[in-house]
Amino acid sequence: MGSITNTTQNTRAFRRKETSYEGEERESAKEGGMRIHRRAVAMTAAVAVALAAVSCGMSDSRPVAGKQPTTGYGTRPLTEQDKDLLHDAEESLTRSCMASRGFKMWVVPRKPLPEDREFPYVIDDVPWASAHGYGSDIRTRRDQLRVSDPNRRYFDGLSPMERERALDALHGEPSARRLEARTPDGMTLGRVDGGCTALAQKRLYGDLAAWFRVTTVTDALNKIRYSQVTADTDYADSIRKWSACMRERGSLYADPHEARAVFLDPDKAVPRVREIHTAVTEAECAISSGLSDTARRLDRRYGERLRHEYADEVLTRRRLEAAALERSRSTVRNERDQPDQPAEKRRKEQ
Repeated sequence: MGSITNTTQNTRAFRRKETSYEGEERESAKEGGMRIHRRAVAMTAAVAVALAAVSCGMSDSRPVAGKQPTTGYGTRPLTEQDKDLLHDAEESLTRSCMASRGFKMWVVPRKPLPEDREFPYVIDDVPWASAHGYGSDIRTRRDQLRVSDPNRRYFDGLSPMERERALDALHGEPSARRLEARTPDGMTLGRVDGGCTALAQKRLYGDLAAWFRVTTVTDALNKIRYSQVTADTDYADSIRKWSACMRERGSLYADPHEARAVFLDPDKAVPRVREIHTAVTEAECAISSGLSDTARRLDRRYGERLRHEYADEVLTRRRLEAAALERSRSTVRNERDQPDQPAEKRRKEQ
């Protein structure tokens, strides 16, 4: 269903490519975008071209020594502040690593547009809808950020040969050792264990193979949970009530997916006032029809079931993230205190 998604990984100049065991490549557009639903949850960077996931200036890939997380700390989900810290640490480490190999990288924020929100099932925030409609204004600003992204511009300015060298430095050469992990639906994904991205993640999370395995599984649970919620009869009943509410107010849409598809079609120009009016109506009907409460209740129910079913992967991920948070604080602090140095000088210090 519809979602106004966060720009995770922000304005990436290149798209990551995910590879299945059979070798098929699937583009994972982590550029954000006003997607109807984040149907393809990006799980891994394999041979990739994902510009701006930056990571690592170090002579080895061992975890940074630091205080271990307290008991129970690793059992809680990450806060938004935690996610920002982990993102900044990985980006900072990658930037240092790329500099040591003669290339430039810029750290970009995880969420450059804080108002870019996700509504997996239905927009149910009336003030947000009043300001952004279905988010076409945010999409425009995101496109502007993508065009002006310094990483994209830098890579575009490299010669084909230098760009290939930079991508190998970032993600590792294709001949490097490969890691594989299986998704809950049985697909095997792979990534290269090499390059600055891998080194940075090793530095933060310690065990890259374990990190790749648990993120492959847990990231896929979002799509599974969404499918389970939307297949539930309670959800279907609430959708019918929502549609009736919309019809009474002059908007003929069978479900929220159909409604926003009209306003987020890049090939169709729709008056801004109509977009906002319809989005506000959607939000008000989501509340009055009970769809918002139903979706939230079902999302919580199926989420708990999936976390129980995949408890090993969920808890392992939280444990690795908790340890990485401790390392990230010192990493970000050290990177901010360290002035930029020429690549040649950095190489000598490695």
